[in-house]
Amino acid sequence: MLGTFAAMWGYAGICLIFASAIYRLGPMALQLTTQTLHWYHWLALLFSVVFMGFAEGYKGFQKGFSPRVAARIRYLSNNITPVRVLLAPLFCMGFFHSERRRKIVTFTLTVGILIIIQVVHHVPQPWRGIIDAGVVLGLLWGIVSLTLFTLKAFFGEHDHSPEVPTKAG
Repeated sequence: MLGTFAAMWGYAGICLIFASAIYRLGPMALQLTTQTLHWYHWLALLFSVVFMGFAEGYKGFQKGFSPRVAARIRYLSNNITPVRVLLAPLFCMGFFHSERRRKIVTFTLTVGILIIIQVVHHVPQPWRGIIDAGVVLGLLWGIVSLTLFTLKAFFGEHDHSPEVPTKAG
């Protein structure tokens, strides 16, 4: 019972993080509908959506993050501790009790994303909306792929590693 709760909290917490970002970025992207865009803005928007759909959505989430996180969600459901239950979303993302390489990648990627967020925050419209439109697509892709991989982890065949160390760490 507690394992099911922890797994649901891990999945829901990650989805809430992504949904919060979509909620904050979506209005910036939607502002594009009220602005006059030139051909180069449309070209940049097309590039942003295609690039972020491929790089963030497909390569980042569907091929990397989502299968691994779904494996960690399943692992968590059968390997609970008080800290893992409390911090389930962070556990599932690999911030702790993960292989050393995974921790380094997770923390480095997080810091990099935070730096990019600060830089993009100062970009004027319509360019910020163009960037945010691609990011929103990538995050939506992330939620959908995480949902599908999590369902597959619990109800289908799932052969991805949760990348937990063989000894506690």
